[in-house]
Parts: sequence; structure tokens; C-alpha cells
Amino acid sequence: MSNLARRAALASVACAVLLGSLKAWAAWRTGSVAVMASLADSLLDLVASLVTLGGVHVAALPADDDHRFGHGKAEALAALFQVVVIAVSAILILWRAGERLVSSQTSTDAEYGIGVSVVAILVTLALTSYQQSVVRRTRSVAIGADRVHYQSDLFLNGAVIAALALESYAGLAGADAVFGIVIGLWLLYGAWRASVDAIDQLMDKEWPEEKRRSFVEVAARHPELIGLHDLRTRTSGSKDFVQFHIWMDPHMTLLEMHDVVERLEKELAEEFPGTEVLIHVDPEGQVDEPDNPLAEADLLKDTR
Repeated sequence: MSNLARRAALASVACAVLLGSLKAWAAWRTGSVAVMASLADSLLDLVASLVTLGGVHVAALPADDDHRFGHGKAEALAALFQVVVIAVSAILILWRAGERLVSSQTSTDAEYGIGVSVVAILVTLALTSYQQSVVRRTRSVAIGADRVHYQSDLFLNGAVIAALALESYAGLAGADAVFGIVIGLWLLYGAWRASVDAIDQLMDKEWPEEKRRSFVEVAARHPELIGLHDLRTRTSGSKDFVQFHIWMDPHMTLLEMHDVVERLEKELAEEFPGTEVLIHVDPEGQVDEPDNPLAEADLLKDTR
């Protein structure tokens, strides 16, 4: 799985280099602020993609003495860096578009900017489709954030085409600058959207309720489990971590309890691949935190 994420990150770097080169040439020929904004975004894409590549590489490293849970959160840190890059890009674009609107400058040689933008759309569509397939298989938050950024590029390049066509062919002065402002605002929205998953991982947010319920339903298939409580879930990179307590008959032998837990762990691994599970066995009726309903509420009651 880590190799898939790494290849996706390398594809992103190659795409950023290609599109940055094409847009630099188009910006030089047209003088368009929309094309310049698109160029700035592609150059920042390159920086963000390199950081993503580094984050994916670190996240794939195995657990060690200092990081017993692995290095998965490196992806979330890389994603947050991308958010900063996107936000800075948006602010610079808004500033340049405002200048252009005030000065009333117009672009030239619109056909070059339009042609490059069409190529950029085709390349970006191919990249985001590949990234989506990788995210489905690896659940990489860094590749997911990178995909959000490139998805915004589709809108950005479409806006460049519209801006150049309206200003150069329809005679609507200021269209280029107005579309530059729209692009900047869209990128700020993309930065906020890309930050959500990364922050959730860094804050160890619980799984969605539906996924937690499905997890408990698998445990409920085992009649030896009298109760299940203190379920805690989190995600780090592409790996999930779960821990919980179970009530079992105190008259069972240690070997019998062990066999039940082994079967439960095997079934959970099949239903939730890539999940590390830690189970604590309590005798029936054991209450560790009587004043903490989050820890002591029996989750099996609603499934049987």
C-alpha cells in the first residue's frame, strides 16, 4: 500500500513540473493575471507534492522504539503543510488580481493561455483519477489532500479559459482580474476543506458512528462476550487503531478466554483490514470508572 501512495506522490510531482513549465511560457506570452495565478498555483503544487512525497515515505516507516504506533501521522502533517501552501497561493492571487483590476491592464495572445489550460485540464483529470484509485486502496490522507488541491486546479484552469475568452474575444475588460479573484476565493475554500481530515487525525477523532456500530456488531456475534465498553478508535495515516474492554464469565479459564479473544481478533481483522486491535478482558460486572459513561456504557446492549 505504501508503494501505491509513493507512486501517486511521484506522479503528482511530475504533473506539477510539466504544468508549471507550460504555464510559465503561457504567462510570458499572454501577461494574463489568471494565467499567472494558475502558474503560481502549479509552482506551489510542486512544493506541496514534494512534501507529500516526503510525508508518505515517513508514514510508511515501521514502528520503532520512539514511535510504537508507527509514523502514520506524518501524512497528516504533510497535508497540513499543503493547506498552508494553498492558502498562501490564494492570498497572493487575490492581491495580484486586485492590482490588475485597479490598473485596467488587459491580456494578449489569449490562444496560448487557452491552449495550455486545456492541456492542463486533461493532465489534471488523469492525475486526480489515479489519485482517487490510490486513496480508495490506501486511505492516504496526504494523497487525499493532494487530490483536493488538484481538483481545485480543474476549476482554476476552466476559469482561466473563461477569463481569457471573455476579455480577449468578448471585449469584457476586467474579466481576467475578476476570475483571478474567484480563483483565489475557491483556493481558500479548498484549503479549509483539505485541512479537515488532517486535523481529525492529529486530534485522534473517533471513527464515524456508523463504522463504530459495524465494529461492535462484529463483536456481538460472539455469545461469550457478555458486554463491551470503553471502545476507543482512531486513525493514523492508512492504519486504524482500536481498543476496548469486554466482560466475560469469571468462571471461564484463562485459556478459554484467550481462545475467544483470538477468534474475535481474527474476525475483526477480516472485516476491518489494516486495523490494530487491543482487547482488555474484565470479569462480568467489573466497573473501573463508575462516573464515566463514555468508558462504562455497554455497547452490546443495543445490538442483541
